[in-house]
Amino acid sequence: MYERGINKSIIQNFRIGYSGNLKSNNYLVSRLKEEGFSISDMIEIGLVKENQNKKHIFYFQQRLMIPILNNSGKVIAFGGRLLVEGNPKYLNSPESQLYNKSKILYGLFQSRQQIRQDNNCYLVEGYTDVISMHQIGVKNVVSSSGTALTDDQVKLVKRYTQNVTVLYDGDAPGIRASLRGIDILLEGGLNVRAVTFPDGEDPDSYSKKLGATAFNHFLTEGAVDFIKFKTSLLIEGIED
Repeated sequence: MYERGINKSIIQNFRIGYSGNLKSNNYLVSRLKEEGFSISDMIEIGLVKENQNKKHIFYFQQRLMIPILNNSGKVIAFGGRLLVEGNPKYLNSPESQLYNKSKILYGLFQSRQQIRQDNNCYLVEGYTDVISMHQIGVKNVVSSSGTALTDDQVKLVKRYTQNVTVLYDGDAPGIRASLRGIDILLEGGLNVRAVTFPDGEDPDSYSKKLGATAFNHFLTEGAVDFIKFKTSLLIEGIED
C-alpha cells in the first residue's frame, strides 16, 4: 500500500493488511479452532475453502486484505486484492449470518462523524475509492462495494445526513449506475447531487492525478443537482 501512496495512518484506520501464502494455512485453521470455530464455520464465513484434495486452505492467500466493518466497528467480512497480475483480481467474503452486503456501506464506520459534520455524504463504488479519498482529506465518503444501491443502504446514510453526492466512474456503465443509484436515493427522500468524472477516470485514479487541493475543487465545482445531471445525459445521449 505504501507503493500506492497510502500512508501509515490510513492503513491503520482501515485496518488494511496482507494475507500469507499456503504456509499460513495450518496456523489459521488451528488458531480459529482454538477460538471455538469449526471447519464449517470457517467455510461459511469465507475464510477457508476445501480444495480438490479435501484439504482446507486459506481463501484469501497472498492478497491485500481490506476488512469490512459493521456500524460498531466489528470486522464482519473481507475484500482481498491481488498485488500481482492474476485472476481473479478481487475476492470478497460470501454473504453469511454476519455479512449481508445490501445492509452495509464500506467506510461508514470511519466516515460517519465527518458525514454528520459536513452534512453531506459522497457515494462511490469501490473500496479503493474510499481509501484514496480519505488519504487526501475527503473523509465523508462511503462505498456500495460494487453492488447496486439498496433501500437499506439509503437508510444508513439518512442516519447522518439528508444530502448525498454521487461519484461514479466516468464511462457509460458507471454513469448508468449513477442514474440507478440516484433514483433509489430520491425515493428514499434524500437530496441528491452528482459529479461526472472524465471518461476512464474514477475517484481513486482522479484524486491521485489531481492531488488534494485540485480534487477538492473539482468535487465542489463539479457537483450539480440531479435534474441538471439527467438533462446533460439526455443531451449527450447516454441515458437509455
